[in-house]
Amino acid sequence: MYGVCGLLTVLGSMVGNAFGKTGLYIGAIAGGVCGILLVMIWARRYQLIEARNHVSTLIGTTLGYLIAAVIAVNNLHTPVIPIASTALVGAGAVIGSLLGRKES
Repeated sequence: MYGVCGLLTVLGSMVGNAFGKTGLYIGAIAGGVCGILLVMIWARRYQLIEARNHVSTLIGTTLGYLIAAVIAVNNLHTPVIPIASTALVGAGAVIGSLLGRKES
């Protein structure tokens, strides 16, 4: 989950960089969200996520990504923290999926 999301975040930031610093951040977030959606489509196609957990997993993943983005942007002086913060994407997916099971 976080590998694809991270890759598309980097690609989005590279494209957005052509439009300045604000474009870099917008491109990174847009790329990351596209990564989330892409992985969610794959996960549903290969039945890694039950249909009833799809929305809660999507919400958890997105929240994890946004928290990771805030942490990464505030710690750009070191490469370790931004890279490690991407684990929050996967953690958000797992938590969202578990919460979706409890609701049913």
